[in-house]
Amino acid sequence: MQAEVPVQDNRTASDNAAADRITGLDALELGPRRSKAALGGRVWRSAWPKLLAIAIVILAWQTVVWAQWKPEYVLPGPATVFGDLGTLITTGDFWDGVRLTMLRAVTGFALAVLIGTLVGAAVSRFAPLRAAIGSLITGLQTMPSIMWFPLAILLFQISESAIMFVVIIGAAPSVANGLISGIDYVPRTWLRVGQVLGMKGFAKYRHLILPASLPSFISGLKQGWAFSWRSLMAGELLVIVPGALSIGVRMQQARDLSESSLVISFIIVVLVIGILIDVLFNAADNALRKRWGLTGN
Repeated sequence: MQAEVPVQDNRTASDNAAADRITGLDALELGPRRSKAALGGRVWRSAWPKLLAIAIVILAWQTVVWAQWKPEYVLPGPATVFGDLGTLITTGDFWDGVRLTMLRAVTGFALAVLIGTLVGAAVSRFAPLRAAIGSLITGLQTMPSIMWFPLAILLFQISESAIMFVVIIGAAPSVANGLISGIDYVPRTWLRVGQVLGMKGFAKYRHLILPASLPSFISGLKQGWAFSWRSLMAGELLVIVPGALSIGVRMQQARDLSESSLVISFIIVVLVIGILIDVLFNAADNALRKRWGLTGN
């Protein structure tokens, strides 16, 4: 008696074979591998514009202080601020605050990415859903995060949940729009080729649509992080949770004590963290562009 081959096994084998063919076609689009330049030269080329910009800002700052636009106890000079910042970063309390703030940032952003990805995939897949909430997502993206805090406090009182609510609702629409835009701009030719090769259902999304939408999706992630970071900083200044001494709380305490140097020090800390995260996103974006041959030789 002849054994029957399970339908599911045939479908899986067919999807895998189609995926292999798609991968082979993708290889035609990839840029050639380039030899790596000297590490020191690449680091210097990347670093010197940033160092020059920092030098210009510090010089302009010192010039304003020399002009005595404000008393020095209100606007201290770079030497005073960097001296206090150097002392600040050697304390354990400072790093406890940074750890708390970054834990909030990573948690809120991860939840925003999960929600935004699910919403973006659903909206791009179902036309009636896009017609219903497509414009709403864009409207939420343009909504100032500060407007959500009164509602968040009413819903969750003074708590971590109030901060997380605003962080998530500030970042998720950008992530969703990034994925929707990426899926919309997948070339129609690629979709037809995938159809000819038997790609459909989940395999079509996994092996064709989602990889093709990655550049726009990463841009959405980057923008979503910017929104979530700004929302978090606003939340830490407005929603002071008892016992949670984050960066925003410590900055607020410095303002209450009229310690301008510490206030500026915390501004620098927030700026540096934002720059470091931006560097990570740019590295991911550049790696993706090199992978797809979108950078010059």
